[in-house]
Amino acid sequence: MNLLQDIVVVDFSQFLSGPSAALRLADLGAQVIKIEKPGTGDICRQLYVSDVLLEGESTIFHAINRNKQSYAADLKNPDDLERVKHLLAQADVMIHNFRPGVMERIGLSYEVVKQINPGIIYAEVSGYGNEGPWKDLPGQDLLLQAVSGLSWLSNNDNEGPTPMGVAVVDIMAGTHIAQGILATLYQRGITGEGALVQVSMMESILDFQFEVLTCYYNDGNELPVRSAVNSAHAYIAAPYGIYRTKDGYIALAMGNILLLGNLLGCEPLLQFTESQDWFNKRDTIKAILADHLVHHTTAHWLGILEKADIWCAAVLNYDELLQQEGYKVLDMEITVKTGNGISVTTTRCPIRVDGDILLSGTGAPLLGEHNEQIEEQFGLLKEMSPRG
Repeated sequence: MNLLQDIVVVDFSQFLSGPSAALRLADLGAQVIKIEKPGTGDICRQLYVSDVLLEGESTIFHAINRNKQSYAADLKNPDDLERVKHLLAQADVMIHNFRPGVMERIGLSYEVVKQINPGIIYAEVSGYGNEGPWKDLPGQDLLLQAVSGLSWLSNNDNEGPTPMGVAVVDIMAGTHIAQGILATLYQRGITGEGALVQVSMMESILDFQFEVLTCYYNDGNELPVRSAVNSAHAYIAAPYGIYRTKDGYIALAMGNILLLGNLLGCEPLLQFTESQDWFNKRDTIKAILADHLVHHTTAHWLGILEKADIWCAAVLNYDELLQQEGYKVLDMEITVKTGNGISVTTTRCPIRVDGDILLSGTGAPLLGEHNEQIEEQFGLLKEMSPRG
């Protein structure tokens, strides 16, 4: 299903934030052309922190760049730059995630590209925006997790800040820039005018925390206090958290402590008759729960709680997850093939439209794999005038 059929995206971005946005546009049917430096390409091909390699390249690169075309061009070479400008003259969307000032030095600022193609959607992801004392700092995921306050929300109160185990800032920034691109494509369909779409990773990860930041803003700027026991959310009462069982772990979401006490046969919980205590005394309650739940298996407790419609779940690792029928029925895995015929298993686009899954079997491109095809399609070797 090609919902964005005939939409051409020229993507200069590297690593994860911009490429994740371009991946989603490709999943929706756009033609995504990845501009890469000859010889090395996207730095993510080699430098991204994965010790699992495919064709000598990071698996992360293959996951984030499937279903795209690669056009190798040296933007410092006047001829290559001119070809790229001719390509932009025929494009619908341009994406980059360079630091402020880089595209201006290359000669592909928004003002320049808008003159070449007034209808283009020019999308840029930065680390901290284009103004202020942080604008030139590296927009790296862990650093943004650290400075944004996010890492102070995880782990117990007596433990240090804990980052998330995925590149959440990159992915959220990519999601937000993709949303902006889609909205301005719709607007262009009405007005015929292009637009500049900007997202900073810092703003994205602050928005990601809108729930807890709103509490902080409206609570006299009182810092969130994590539970000392089984912490999972600074602003939610007991039993919210993950607990060890006899053979694993169980997650408990919001729930009635008195009901839990009766269902679990945990008499000490029955003393907490006031619901306000479920927050004020949450550490005491969680400690009681932790001591009680460890005596039986996860399956034992789930058998009791699920029947009573208590919000709970087993805590699974990937090996365990893949054995579950609930996972299998989603059919989330796809196998794509690279230009060299190498098969790569990864996750598919999570969007369904009219019940249909959006699929493509095309893997990440080889560096410069599509130069000839793109030059022929867009006439890049011929004299042509920019679209006005």
